[in-house]
Amino acid sequence: MISIGPLDLRWYALAYVAGIVLGWWYANRLAKSAAVWAPGQPPATTTQVDDLVLYITLGIILGGRLGYALFYQPHLYGQLFSGPDNFALFRLWDGGMSFHGGLIGVSLAILWFSWRNKIRLLSLGDLVAPVVPIGLGFGRLANFINGELYGRETTVPWGVNFCNDRMRDIFGPTCQAVTSEGLIVGPGDVVRHASQLYEAGLEGIVLFGVLALAVYKWKLLKKPGYVTGLFLFGYGLIRASLETVRQPDAGLENLPLGLTMGMALSIPMMLIGAWLIWRAWSRPPVQAT
Repeated sequence: MISIGPLDLRWYALAYVAGIVLGWWYANRLAKSAAVWAPGQPPATTTQVDDLVLYITLGIILGGRLGYALFYQPHLYGQLFSGPDNFALFRLWDGGMSFHGGLIGVSLAILWFSWRNKIRLLSLGDLVAPVVPIGLGFGRLANFINGELYGRETTVPWGVNFCNDRMRDIFGPTCQAVTSEGLIVGPGDVVRHASQLYEAGLEGIVLFGVLALAVYKWKLLKKPGYVTGLFLFGYGLIRASLETVRQPDAGLENLPLGLTMGMALSIPMMLIGAWLIWRAWSRPPVQAT
C-alpha cells in the first residue's frame, strides 16, 4: 500500500486488521443482544469476547500459516532442520496463508477458551461464526489487489489480465516462470477470472447476509450449533463451487477425481456443517440457566 522508510504497510495486513477489528465489534454487539439468544442467553460477556479475540487472532495467524505449509508447501517443514532457508516457514510477509488452516487454528482457540471458561462450546461457535465473513471479504479483496489466487483463463468480458509491472518484476516479461521443481508459476499475459472478487462477494457479502438472517430474522442462536453449521456448510459449498473457476495451486492441478485442494478441504466442512444443522434442528431450544 505505502512504504515509509523501512516500514511497509501491506494490503493483506490491513485486511487482517480491518477484519479483526470489525469482527470484534460485531461479536461484542451479539454478546450484548440478549434477545437474539432467547430463551437462552449470550454465551460470553463482552469482557470475555475481548479476551477471546486475542486467542482467535493467534489461531488465524498460526493456523493459517502452518496450514498453508501443510496443505500446499509441506517442504517448508523439512527446511526447519535442513535446507537453504530454515526460517521460511515463519516468513509471513512472503505470503502464504490457508483459510482451512486458519479455521483449524480458530477452532482450537474456541475449544480451549470454551473449556477454560466453562462456556457451551457450540454456542461460543455460534457467536464467532457470523463474524468470519467480514474477514473473508476483506481478505479476498486484498488477494485481488495483490494479484494472487487468481482464476483460470477465460474469455468472459469481465475477465482481468493480472500481468502488470509488479508481476513482470517477479516472474519476468511474460509474467510467468518455471521453478527449479519444473512448476509453472505466475498469472501469464492472459485474461483470467477475477475469482478473488467472486469469493469476496459470495464468501464475504452473501454469506454474511445469510448468517445475519439466521441470527436476527430466523432466531437460530437459540439452537446451539445451527449458525456454526450454516457457516461451515455455506462456506464449503461456495468455496468448492468457485474452485471450478479458480486456478489450482502449482503442482496440485491433477488431484484424484478432478478435485482441487480447496475442494478436498471444503468437503469435510460441508459434512460437519450438515451434521451440525441436523443436530440443532432436531433438538429443542436451549433454556436460560
